[in-house]
Formats: sequence, structure tokens, C-alpha cells
Amino acid sequence: MDVAEVAREVEASLRSLGGPERAMQEKRYLKSDLVHLGVPVPAIRKVALAAVRSRVERAEVLALAERLWTASSDGVPVHELRMAAVEVLVKRAPSLEPEDLALAERFLRESSSWVYVDALADRVVGDMVLRRPQTAATLDAWVHDPVLWIRRSALLALLRGIRAGRPDLARISRYGDVLLGEREFFIRKALGWVLRELSKRDPDWVAAWVDERAERLSGVTLREATRHLPRPAAR
Repeated sequence: MDVAEVAREVEASLRSLGGPERAMQEKRYLKSDLVHLGVPVPAIRKVALAAVRSRVERAEVLALAERLWTASSDGVPVHELRMAAVEVLVKRAPSLEPEDLALAERFLRESSSWVYVDALADRVVGDMVLRRPQTAATLDAWVHDPVLWIRRSALLALLRGIRAGRPDLARISRYGDVLLGEREFFIRKALGWVLRELSKRDPDWVAAWVDERAERLSGVTLREATRHLPRPAAR
């Protein structure tokens, strides 16, 4: 693969699919400082998938994601290219190795919105943790990180295991206790999201965990966590 050429093709495709009205609306909705082209997410995913559909080496995947993530327009990063970088990693997540978490972490730290963070945390980092359980130790540091999006990622990376029927109950409980006093909405929401997903498979565990901490849980966490629980357990 000629990484530079593929990156140029991705950018050209995305620019041809954009629209100024959507770009303005998205920029306002996301409170974004990035350049927006106005490309719908399904179209971004289709372009990203096409870029890595054929046989691609792991090093090429990483290089393409890096080039798309760092591309800019007049020195300002481009939203759709960053989204494409994330999708490239998502599409090729099974080929990534533990050392590649460093790139994912850098992208997370350079993100300024859930729109990049959530897919990276769940579908890239979470996939790695599920395939290589020893990498979950990285999350133990992340849950204490001063950066909001890194703390959120520590939680969301646990979703993959829940959906695969292999929930890390010890970490879910421990991270929940660490983050009980969080003031950040995006952390409170993420904790509720993780508990809600787990409640679909193990409602008794979630009900017991919530009951022990109900007075200390934020309203948003409690609402999300109990959404699928029977009414008495949901309080």
C-alpha cells in the first residue's frame, strides 16, 4: 500500500461527499474547533472500509490512521479525516498488537469529543483487552487519569467483554467505586452505560451493586444503570 496515496484518495472522497450546511450544523452540535466537511458518518465508514478492504499490513494500517489523524486544512485538523482514522483502526482492530495501544491512547488524549473517544475506547481498546487480557492493566492507570476522556475510555473499554459474555466484574466494580464521586457528566453517563449493558446479562449483579451505592450514585448513572431492571430493583 502507498499510504500517502491512499490517504489522499480518502480525503478526496470525503471532500466530494461533504456539504456546507451539514458541516455547519455538525460543528455547532459538537462545539468543535476542527474543520468540518459535512460528511454523514455512514459515508465516512464506507470510505474508510474501502481504504483497508484489501490485504493491508498492520504497519500500513497504523501509518494510514496516523496520516489521516494528523492531516489538516490550513493547520486545523479535519473532523472527517479523524473519524476516518478511527474507523480504519476499528476495521482492522483484530490485527493490532498490545504495543499499538500507545497510538490509540495518543488519539484519545488528542480528542476533544466523545465522537472520537467512544469508538476508539469500545471497539479498538476494548477489542484489544478482550483478545489480550493482560492489556487490561493499562485501564487500571487510565481510570485515575486527570484527562476526562481517558477516564471515560477506561470504562467504555469494558463494554466489549460484557457483550461477549465475558464481563470483568472485578474491574467494573472497582472502577465504579473509583468514579462514584465524579462531577463530569460524561463519566457519570459512561458508568451508567456500562452497568446498563451488564444488566441485560446479569441483572442481579447490577441490582446488588446499585443497591449498595444508591445514595452515592448520580441521577444520570442511576437512571442508566436501572433502565432494564425490574421496577422494584430499579427503585
